[in-house]
Amino acid sequence: MRMPALGEEERAAVRDAIAAAETRTAGEIFVVVARVSDDYRLVPILWATLVALVVPLPLLAWTLLPATTIYLIQLATFILLAILLSLPPIHIHTVPRSVQRGRAHDRAVEQFLAHGLQMTEQRTGALIFVSLAERHAEIVADAGIAAKVPQSTWEEAVAALVAEIRAHRLGSGLVGAVGAVGAVLARHFPPRPDDRDELANDVILL
Repeated sequence: MRMPALGEEERAAVRDAIAAAETRTAGEIFVVVARVSDDYRLVPILWATLVALVVPLPLLAWTLLPATTIYLIQLATFILLAILLSLPPIHIHTVPRSVQRGRAHDRAVEQFLAHGLQMTEQRTGALIFVSLAERHAEIVADAGIAAKVPQSTWEEAVAALVAEIRAHRLGSGLVGAVGAVGAVLARHFPPRPDDRDELANDVILL
């Protein structure tokens, strides 16, 4: 699966967008892009196991093959499927969407905490998180923002970002998302005289 690239010029554009957005708000915007949120290593094994368990049933019902031969067919099925479904272009498609979304959300929260967005003075940190393999994006806002801005406010920005990711325009999608988040924060959290930049204006690539 070809994934959208994020070159140095695009990273610079995102950094500039963050800096510009933060001149209009006391909020802090942080961006993390992950290649994948989990290795999902057990999922292909699970599918291969389930199929291999079913394989003997028609052979036992409709053939006279000896048990040893059926066992070897079952074992070969498991091995071949486990290898095939573990191949990178296929692997992610074996994972149910609900599992992908759940793991990507967990990774977003993990990154929110890992980069200290919960430690800003006014609890006004907002994380824009993208997980490319899952085609997943979300905005995680700290308690100060959540008290004034419902999560549904971010849905349009997230939808636009996901559409850009699907079109392999990750850089422009992130710039647009930063602008959208910045506009919301500017309405609710205008700059204060004692404002300082509490988080680095960078794009973290995982």
